[in-house]
Amino acid sequence: MPAYTPDELKKMEELRKAELLKKQLLSQSLTKDAYERLARVKAVNPAVASQVELYIIQLKQSGRLMKPITDEKMKEVLAVVAEGKKDFRIKRL
Repeated sequence: MPAYTPDELKKMEELRKAELLKKQLLSQSLTKDAYERLARVKAVNPAVASQVELYIIQLKQSGRLMKPITDEKMKEVLAVVAEGKKDFRIKRL
């Protein structure tokens, strides 16, 4: 087992905390079906999934996401991101 320096341990702990926070925000922002769809996309295309995750987290943190994203809305977001477009919006109802 490799020995880690205190700085490396600190960075690893910060990354672990950031990943936990990201998972928590995503689970609050997505329905179960949408979260599962995102997980499947992440297994196949991590780059697209990362873009979607960042977008959803930004919406959540800015207060523009009032209710969880459904699977249908997730399909729309994924389609837009997969096409390479940067301008997609989730309408508040």
